[in-house]
Amino acid sequence: MAEMRVELVAIEREIWSGVAKSVIARTVEGDIGVLPGHAPLLAQLKEGFSARIILQDGSELGVAVHGGFLSVTKEKVSILAEDAQLADEIDVNQARAAFNAAEEDSDESLRARAQLLAAGQSL
Repeated sequence: MAEMRVELVAIEREIWSGVAKSVIARTVEGDIGVLPGHAPLLAQLKEGFSARIILQDGSELGVAVHGGFLSVTKEKVSILAEDAQLADEIDVNQARAAFNAAEEDSDESLRARAQLLAAGQSL
């Protein structure tokens, strides 16, 4: 089975690294799916959305990504974020309250939106 090395790094910490089957993210150009052997690229991530890392066993790792880039090389895929949280680090009730209270398209709204999407919640 084809696999690729994936790193999820925020400014202040490495959040996750490991082997995955694929990565799905939303860039400013649209959604992108990356599989092993993908052509090299550098893309800016769209604010207010999440990324998904599909692990070798088929399970999915949801990630709230706040700013940053997606880098694909022959060696690995890197999600380089200003800040990011794994789905299991997100307090869904707090994110829902922040999303409902924030002005549309504000930084707070975009952050809460990404958290809810990463946690598998509907908007």
